[in-house]
Amino acid sequence: MAKQTIRDIDWRDRRALVRVDFNVPFDGGTISDDTRIRAALPTIRYLREHGAAVVLMSHLGRPKNTVVERLRLAPVAAHLAGLLGTPVQTIGVTSGPLAEAAVAALAPGDVLVLENTRFDAREEANDATLAAELARLGDVFVNDAFGAAHRAHASTAGVAHLLPAVAGLLMEAELAALAGPLEAPERPFVTIIGGAKISDKIGVIEHLLQTVDALLIGGGMANTFLLAQGYALGASLVEPDAVGVARRLLDLAAARGVALHLPSDLVVADRFAADAASRVVPLDGVPDGWMALDIGPATAAAYTATILPARTVIWNGPMGVFELAPFAAGTRAIARALADCPGLTVIGGGDSVAAVEQMGLADRIRHISTGGGATLELLEGKTLPGVAVLAERP
Repeated sequence: MAKQTIRDIDWRDRRALVRVDFNVPFDGGTISDDTRIRAALPTIRYLREHGAAVVLMSHLGRPKNTVVERLRLAPVAAHLAGLLGTPVQTIGVTSGPLAEAAVAALAPGDVLVLENTRFDAREEANDATLAAELARLGDVFVNDAFGAAHRAHASTAGVAHLLPAVAGLLMEAELAALAGPLEAPERPFVTIIGGAKISDKIGVIEHLLQTVDALLIGGGMANTFLLAQGYALGASLVEPDAVGVARRLLDLAAARGVALHLPSDLVVADRFAADAASRVVPLDGVPDGWMALDIGPATAAAYTATILPARTVIWNGPMGVFELAPFAAGTRAIARALADCPGLTVIGGGDSVAAVEQMGLADRIRHISTGGGATLELLEGKTLPGVAVLAERP
């Protein structure tokens, strides 16, 4: 998946039309997490330093194809200006004559943020007319929005058919960290998959079983695997309709010689609450009416022992109800294991990322993905529309 990048373009006196992912959370009127904005800084700085006028486009939230005042990108642009240490212009439209005039006035090194792409109903429809309007705002299209690369929208895919299209530095890093290991991993290759439901990640697990040496399962989805093995899980979250799928995946792992690890003990509680009564039990010891909310310490130790000698590790999804402190130990143990692992370590998924950040371990992880759905679809082996349209490296 070798794509051309911004390093392959002579940017002098050219306009870079850059799709970024500035879909950041707000607390009131303040950005509460600017990770995605910071992730785009290397690309923006490179383009400015090499003589390009930089035109940025992004979505924010789910405005449902209409203008929503609180979802305008002006506050994001102001925050970006502070990070860059240079003025950043904004305009209240995404495309059209006003946008074209604003772009025409840009000098090399200037930065302009267009309005929220999802204010326009044509964006999510990948409308050819909108794509053409956007194409008039740049000489080269740069996709640096890995988090939106699984969407075939006008600003992620449509415009790439009308302009030379290359990857930004963040996109390049994401593809190297995620697609690279899937194509040619350094072994042992270990993947940890968590989260609530097995049904959300069937395709991911099936695809990984073609490549990994060991697959560690945690979170609510582990309960369904355990149910498939005949264990009584009390009031735990399980998917009875997915028991057949769990059995098929266990058989598939065995047939392919993949070590599929399930919990050997569980942290259970009498109710879903931070102040609930809780205890560690073996798999056959879940009391009636109680629920499994985290992997147990023996499981965490066994998983750690599998992770530490690995040469490639990808982690997506928490091991338990990470939001409640009494049930975060399993997720935190996995975070520490990845931080201590000397191999290539990659983390995707909000709770997994939150764990390493809260523990101050983020700088010890080789790559933290900015993608959510895009990360999962890449792990599932799907072609991402926003990546497929980028020019291949010769």
